[in-house]
Amino acid sequence: MPCVISSPSTDSGKTTLSLLLSCWAFSKGIKIQTFKVGPDYLDQQQLSSIGQPICRNLDIFLSGEEWVQESFFKHSLKYEFSLIEGAMGLFDGLGSTTYSSTANISKLLNVPIIFIVNARGQVASLLATIRGFRDFDSELSIVGIIFNNVNSDRHKKLIKEVFKNEDIEILGFLPSDPNITLNKANLGLISPMDNGKEIDVQYFANFAERNLDVISLIKFLKSPQKKIFNSINFKDFKIKKSKPIAIAEDKIFHFQYPETKEFLSEIGIQLISWSIYDDEEIPNEASSLIIPGGFPEKYADQISNSFKSLNSLREFRKNRFIYAECGGMMILGDFIEDENGNNHKMSGILPFRSKKSKLTVGYRYIEGLKDTPIIKQNQLIRGHEFHYWEIENNLSELDLRKDEHQKKLSSPWKIKSWETEYKKEGFFDEKLHASWIHLHLPSSPEVAKNFIDATQISFYKDS
Repeated sequence: MPCVISSPSTDSGKTTLSLLLSCWAFSKGIKIQTFKVGPDYLDQQQLSSIGQPICRNLDIFLSGEEWVQESFFKHSLKYEFSLIEGAMGLFDGLGSTTYSSTANISKLLNVPIIFIVNARGQVASLLATIRGFRDFDSELSIVGIIFNNVNSDRHKKLIKEVFKNEDIEILGFLPSDPNITLNKANLGLISPMDNGKEIDVQYFANFAERNLDVISLIKFLKSPQKKIFNSINFKDFKIKKSKPIAIAEDKIFHFQYPETKEFLSEIGIQLISWSIYDDEEIPNEASSLIIPGGFPEKYADQISNSFKSLNSLREFRKNRFIYAECGGMMILGDFIEDENGNNHKMSGILPFRSKKSKLTVGYRYIEGLKDTPIIKQNQLIRGHEFHYWEIENNLSELDLRKDEHQKKLSSPWKIKSWETEYKKEGFFDEKLHASWIHLHLPSSPEVAKNFIDATQISFYKDS
């Protein structure tokens, strides 16, 4: 079986190790199917950028256990090797619980763990750390360990001495090296689509060869040999007649799960890329528009000068459906205020201004307030939120507006985290849904059906 790469905490080197193994495999002509625990888009994009198969997210909270099993076995069975990159520390999940954690994924899929630990400034304490994690849950199997930031032969020798009587395999020592350090920004790693530091695949491969026991590691990357799940088939959704859907896709907007596009394509919907970055008009043939999350705040000046795109968006709003998540919602407002306090004009479709704030991040429980294009009244779904920006003025200004569309707006749902009370969030009317919340559309069939209905495509599902 393949392994889960995990660690005691975030910033221990999980993504770097995953990339090292993927680059080494690529240099040898070996395909590895990678997976990322949690809803993260940026690690997933890095692992998808080096010539290997598209990385897939595994998230129990967002998608459910059945979907996680389905996705893991469906995609890992295509290739001889696969690996799973964990999230945060091994046991960190929803709030203070281990639910939806890397440990939860490991037990659900019955796969062992390779641990990577930041060894800087430690020797004997490393043993206490490993024993603590190993003994915390006897159902887990930590089969190997890699030490990061080991910069001398003496440090390496001392660690080996400490672990000589432990029944755990040491699989490598990684020295510090700025050439394998990944660039970071507010939300984590810089996306390879956003002028991030390009990965030197051959350098990563050579680094892995020198510092990892790749021959021993490869045995922990063997994909499962048989299918042990009940397939969820996109073809259960049948389209009588479809119209194309446009998707904003460029270096600004790219927070989109690959399964969403695959799902829509497989059920017969043509998808058309639209680039605000290139100041394109929305294709005339599109019946609806998806604007995913991204970094509009970084390109606010360029967006405000993309007159063709913004005018096209305003026209599109008049009679066709728009679905916008997080950063996609921000360009529907009046202004984006950048980090220097400068306001940049957006489309003005929604009555708010976006500005920098504190980090808002986490899973969300969602309950529909009324029947909307995406959720029905009292329907319960799940999503996640991850942004540094906030919006001002919201629905309180609607009475001051002359726009008939804006007077009909209200919140589609109320949301809460594991520790907070419900609050109203987002905007909707019969032709628009905009929210901070990211959804995983294909793993939520009822929401998927609502979405397809909202795009005015005739839809039915065989019984």
